[in-house]
Amino acid sequence: MTHLSPCIGPYTLDNRVILAPMAGVTDRPFRTLCRRLGAGMTVSEMVTADRRLWHTPKSRLRLDHSGESGLRSVQIAGGDPDMLADAARANADLGAQIIDINMGCPAKKVCNKAAGSALMRDEALVYDILHAVVSAVSIPVTLKMRTGWCEDSRNAVRIARMAEDAGIAALAVHGRTREQRYTGEAEYDTIRRVKQSVAIPVFANGDIDSPDKAARVLELTGADAVMIGRPAQGNPWIFRDIVHFLATGEHSAPPSNTERRQVIHDHLGALLDFYGEHMGVRIARKHLGWYLDGLKAPGEWRQRFNKLESPAQQHAFIDTFFDHADLFTAPDGTFAA
Repeated sequence: MTHLSPCIGPYTLDNRVILAPMAGVTDRPFRTLCRRLGAGMTVSEMVTADRRLWHTPKSRLRLDHSGESGLRSVQIAGGDPDMLADAARANADLGAQIIDINMGCPAKKVCNKAAGSALMRDEALVYDILHAVVSAVSIPVTLKMRTGWCEDSRNAVRIARMAEDAGIAALAVHGRTREQRYTGEAEYDTIRRVKQSVAIPVFANGDIDSPDKAARVLELTGADAVMIGRPAQGNPWIFRDIVHFLATGEHSAPPSNTERRQVIHDHLGALLDFYGEHMGVRIARKHLGWYLDGLKAPGEWRQRFNKLESPAQQHAFIDTFFDHADLFTAPDGTFAA
């Protein structure tokens, strides 16, 4: 198993730990934070391939990569080859350095439009999409997919070979079928078979929630990197922790309460700057909720935060929370319920 950082086309990643694209989560403020805390690459939340919908405020923000450091990988979603090719060209013109095709999202509203993981049911359409998008742009194109549509249809290896033949530069594989959504446990045998079947980089995704798990999955699958999704919600430090463990075999010290406080303040400030006060205050609620869940804080803290209506109140809440942290901090420095 190689320990070098993988390459996507001409680009060498900073390390082997990648932030997965997550709709409604991996906006520019969160990507920037995860890069700061060690992510070797981040991928944007998916943008619809239908450019007629790009005039909405949500799409305009998702397409905004101004001032962003690191590789700019933009995920596009859709089911029409020509439309996806057009979206790829437009995103490249807007500054994307990598285009990622979404064949992994299990959401009904995506799959019902024959996009996301639903595409894996139609291999002929997959072939057309891969060739159309790769041909449309001069920048690298990657593919994120699942192990298959359902238990009886694990076709990830066939699609991986098809992707490599089409010129796809790297693959990310979530270790579940679409039918599983996010239930049950991810399996990594299929990811290992994908890795063995292609020469392009393969990234393992699904349930990788600790440095030890990341190391085990890399060893089991032979993957070139791990891709972290939901475990990063409320815990952006996971990237730093995994990178350190893979490099040294030792666990890094958990962030101090002082650092946690500052990072959460910074994240809140970035959300407010990016979205404006009205949207920023509301979007901050889910992120702060994830931080509180990760800290095992009593539930009433989250309820109190969700009632706040101004940036000043939200920042003051963060200080109040950490000023009282000693009331429910366990001996190991984590928060106890």
